[in-house]
Amino acid sequence: MAQSIHITTLRKMLKAGDPVDIKLWTKSGEIQEWRNCVPLRYNFYQGTRQMKLLDSRQIRHVRDVCIFEINGIPVHL
Repeated sequence: MAQSIHITTLRKMLKAGDPVDIKLWTKSGEIQEWRNCVPLRYNFYQGTRQMKLLDSRQIRHVRDVCIFEINGIPVHL
C-alpha cells in the first residue's frame, strides 16, 4: 500500500513555498492536475489558497481539502 500524508503535512509542504505538483477536485467535480505551482497566500477565514502556475503564470484558488495528491503522494484528512 502506498504511503499517504495527513492534510497538516500538506499544509507544511505548501507553507515552505517550493514548487509542487498537485491533483485536486474542482467545484464542478472535475479532477485537475497542476504541475510546477507555488503557493502565494492563504486565506484562513475563507479556507482558500492562492497558487501560481509557473509555466503559464496563471493565478488560481484552491481549498486545501480539495487537494488529494501532492508530488505523487496521496493526502488524507
